Amino acid sequence: MLKWIKPTNRSKGFLFEELAKNYLITNQLEFVESNFYSRFGEIDLIMKDGKTLVFVEVKYRKSDRFGNPSALVSLSKQKKIIKTAKFYLLKKQLNEYNSYFRYDVVSLLGPADNPQITWLKNAFYGV
Repeated sequence: MLKWIKPTNRSKGFLFEELAKNYLITNQLEFVESNFYSRFGEIDLIMKDGKTLVFVEVKYRKSDRFGNPSALVSLSKQKKIIKTAKFYLLKKQLNEYNSYFRYDVVSLLGPADNPQITWLKNAFYGV
C-alpha cells in the first residue's frame, strides 16, 4: 500500500518557481539558472531579458490576508539577494560595472492550481 506523503514547503516552492519560470518564458525571457545558492542566500530564478540578467525572487501566498506576496520581500531579504547576485556575477567573471542586470519579483496569489501571477520589474535596486 502506498502512503500519501504531504508535500514540504520546499517542494511547493519548487512548483511555484516552475510556474513563475514558465510565465517569464512566455513573456520572452530566457531561462539561465534556478536556485543559485551562496553563503549569503539564494536566488530563485536567473533569467535573461535581452542582454540584461534578471535575478528573480518568487513569492507565493494562498491569500492576501497578510498583504500581497511581493510586499513580503523584506529589506533584509533584498540585501541577501543583492549579495548573492554580486557573487553570481563574480563567479561568471562579470561585475556590476560591466553588466546589465535587475531585480524582479514574481508573486503568485490564490489557489495553487491556478494562481494569479504578478510580475514586478525592477522591484528593488542594489546598493
